[in-house]
Amino acid sequence: MGKLKIAFIINPHSGTAEKKELPTLIDQRIDKNKFDVTTVFTEYAGHGKELAAKFAAEGYDAVVACGGDGTINEIASSLTGTGTVFGIVPFGSGNGLARHLHIPLEPADALCTINTYRLQPLDYGVVNDHKFFCTCGAGFDAQIAWEFAQQPTRGLLTYLKLILKGFWRYQPETYIIEADGKIIERNAFVVTFANASQYGNEGYIAPLAETNDGWLDVSIIKPFKWYNVPKLTYQLLTRKLYKNNLLEEFKAKSATLRRKQKGPFHFDGDPVEFGDTINVKIVANALKVIAGE
Repeated sequence: MGKLKIAFIINPHSGTAEKKELPTLIDQRIDKNKFDVTTVFTEYAGHGKELAAKFAAEGYDAVVACGGDGTINEIASSLTGTGTVFGIVPFGSGNGLARHLHIPLEPADALCTINTYRLQPLDYGVVNDHKFFCTCGAGFDAQIAWEFAQQPTRGLLTYLKLILKGFWRYQPETYIIEADGKIIERNAFVVTFANASQYGNEGYIAPLAETNDGWLDVSIIKPFKWYNVPKLTYQLLTRKLYKNNLLEEFKAKSATLRRKQKGPFHFDGDPVEFGDTINVKIVANALKVIAGE
């Protein structure tokens, strides 16, 4: 059996870390006995998606996204249904999918994980024709994602500042959710449709979610008072949110979310403005991903 053809697509602008030395690190760490390596930098918005499609069409065995959550979404979206394996070297501010898959956050360690070539199936979600691999949703988190995207600085500290300021002025909305034929109406602080268990930064909004079970995990957090925040935050960060009675959760193959007016929505951390009707579904076993232990 010959070497596996693998391409590393590096977004030099995404995430929080410098990547000029990454090609050298790839050269040092990737097993040349197993892989025939190509390394390329993206040059403009959407370039990663084009490159991934090109490598897949050329018969590459694997394509690795080196960047933040947006880069990961872009490249994975191009690989679904192609038979080309997807890999991640995470450089994002949240790294939700990488964390869920137990991929190390240190680039050198993530490259060692690529060498193991430990494959598992990966589902993805579709929300209004946009693919997502981690989570999507409406509510407070979508509002914060919208504001976060407009900040001059990224990172966890900026995100936490926005959360603290935004909590006091946010007004929960009423949503109608139709999921697999069941219809419910809820006034909610957050409505999340999850493929993976967390937003990123170990914030487990759907602690029981799995990326290869063929289901969306729908998590609804009811409106709450300020004194609920410490317990809610602790449980969010320790994967114990399912123990809190403020959380309502269930599984679905597809769902429609209706609200009174258009507004912020997010998928894989990227904010968009959607209308008053949003359709979500899961696509099972859509590609193979290189996972950690």
